Amino acid sequence: MGNSVGQRAFQNARLQKRQKAEVLPLLGHALQLHKMGLLAEAQAAYRQLLQLAPNQFMALHMLGALESDAKNFQQAEILLSRAVAVDPQSADAHMRLGVALNGLRRHDEACASYRKALALRPNHAATLSNLGNASVALDLHEEALHSYDKAIALDASLAEAHNGRGWALCRQRNYDEAVASLNRALSIKPDYAAALANRATALRELQRFDEALADGNQAIALAPDDANGWLARASVLLQIQQIAHASHDCQQALAIDPDSIQAHLVLGLCLAGLGRVDEALASFDRALDIQPDLQSAISNKIFTLDFAGDATVERHQQARQVWWERVGAKIASGAAGPHDNNRDPDRRLVLGYVSSDFNAHSAALIFKPVLQHHDRAQFEVVCYACSSKVDATTGEFQGIADRWRDASQWTEDRLTAEIRADGIDILIDLSGHTRGNRLGVFARKPAPIQVHGWGHGTGTGLPTIDYLFSDPVAIPFEVRHLFAETVVDLPCFVTLASLPTEIPRAPTPAISNGFVTFGVFNRISKISDEAAQVWSRILERVPGSRLLIKDVALDDQLVRENLLARFEACGLPAERVDLLGATLRSEHLASFNRVDICLDPFPQNGGVSTWEALQMGVQMGVPVVAKLGNSLPSRAAGSILTALGLPDWVTDSHEAYIEIATSRGSEISELDRLRRELPDKIRAAAASNPVAYGRAVDDAYRAMWRRYCSEGA
Repeated sequence: MGNSVGQRAFQNARLQKRQKAEVLPLLGHALQLHKMGLLAEAQAAYRQLLQLAPNQFMALHMLGALESDAKNFQQAEILLSRAVAVDPQSADAHMRLGVALNGLRRHDEACASYRKALALRPNHAATLSNLGNASVALDLHEEALHSYDKAIALDASLAEAHNGRGWALCRQRNYDEAVASLNRALSIKPDYAAALANRATALRELQRFDEALADGNQAIALAPDDANGWLARASVLLQIQQIAHASHDCQQALAIDPDSIQAHLVLGLCLAGLGRVDEALASFDRALDIQPDLQSAISNKIFTLDFAGDATVERHQQARQVWWERVGAKIASGAAGPHDNNRDPDRRLVLGYVSSDFNAHSAALIFKPVLQHHDRAQFEVVCYACSSKVDATTGEFQGIADRWRDASQWTEDRLTAEIRADGIDILIDLSGHTRGNRLGVFARKPAPIQVHGWGHGTGTGLPTIDYLFSDPVAIPFEVRHLFAETVVDLPCFVTLASLPTEIPRAPTPAISNGFVTFGVFNRISKISDEAAQVWSRILERVPGSRLLIKDVALDDQLVRENLLARFEACGLPAERVDLLGATLRSEHLASFNRVDICLDPFPQNGGVSTWEALQMGVQMGVPVVAKLGNSLPSRAAGSILTALGLPDWVTDSHEAYIEIATSRGSEISELDRLRRELPDKIRAAAASNPVAYGRAVDDAYRAMWRRYCSEGA
């Protein structure tokens, strides 16, 4: 028995000695190949060695590192997990395993690996920087900044830490400081593609588009196989309305990284901008398959559903419920306690308006008259501006506000705290689920009463928002139970700032032209296939008529060609369609003088464009044909026309829509008479009277406050 055990031990010792004699030369050879940069050969040598000695630590570690560098993170994780099992005391192996786990989007596990590495080697700058990367991915931005700052204190020349710090600051909306950190990264490492891509993002948010585009171009030139450069440039191109080119960059990014959440998200925005609604929704869904609680993807899906013809009120509100369940409820669970606002029902109230659109934006034209016409003896107005875009319109809002708060680079925690400190009684969201919204703040409920209206106006799905401004046409009584907010009626769910009086007004163009011009002054993303078919039929029935379409996106030649091809497919020749792109607002309004009748798009209607057409004239306005749908976005124009006493221009069927447009367009003298009557009709309506509209809003706020005071009595 003892002899047998001894023989086995002897045989094992001989085997180990023989393996050692074979393994060491193989390992040395593999390491030499690795050092020489012959990576494929080194990988093959490591694999050969591991067949002989499966638990050889150095081979596992180095092969795992090579796989990680090649972004083969799944294989890297397998190899590096085996390596740390063989040698749990290797800080390098734990760090490398963290990199692989982070690449697999297993960020919690990555943090755990980095912390194990730091327990073994506390002052290692690269590991601290990597821990920052994983923390950013988990939205633990303060923890990330602490890690980056500690790394930089240890090694100020570590470009990766400066880059990571810049990205974390971007995520916190601190774009100025982000650019400073990214500049430091690039001063250390000028050809650092990742830092260029991140700086492009920060510069885009600061409205410095030319610089952002240059950084995106350089990032792609330096690292064409890195998806981040393509995505950075795509986002800039999208914001400057080069949608077709942005879409191309997204496709390039997805070819490199098919699971890129950001690529699916930005591509969805491009597709929505091109009117390809179903494809856009599918892109957002692919992003959500990867990260179900991605706030931006859910909000963009909600906004894009406005363009979906088959989207009912139920479907719209279900999508908002998803936002609340996956995002809002988690935020609300950590919100601060009750409010201590004085419950005097008749005192002067402090109103807080939160928006990213206090600038030259269509939404600003809707809510500007509301802010202008508050009774200042009863209300103090505080504006929280959440965008870096500053222009002449911003100056006008600064003049309207009693207190102006630049919140463009505030975190949601800070904005929440500032609202509480400002003693806001009623907080109003002007964005809904549109770009730049701060719904995360409203989920925290920093004010005792919260309201949504005007900027998007379709409801948020947040039970922490108490009221939603609308009207009976936009939101019929029979569907109001589906909304998280209590609906409060105004003369119309939107109004519009008065148009500049210096804009020249022209008589009915058909009288001098000899033909009728139908106009569409909406984003082309609103032009559904159904609308294109209906409009083509209208022009077919009105001999010699033309269609004028105006949108900033039409400056893009590819977009123009695509739109004309869509109409030709419906039987409308391109030579009967005129396209206009971006102009100054004065020129934009003057373009209505070329139009006899405006055709409102569907399923998503116009808002500002509908108002502008109807208001274009002291002597004469431009009538609008509208189709009433089943959801608020498809009832907007019907709501406006009804509020202005023009219900006979509204219908709920394609055939009736065609009949209204063709019958009105066929009788030029009658059309001219109708156009001359429009200004008086509009002036008589409370919906278009800013003083009357403002009084209705003031009354609604006072009723909300008195109800709140009585509930707390």
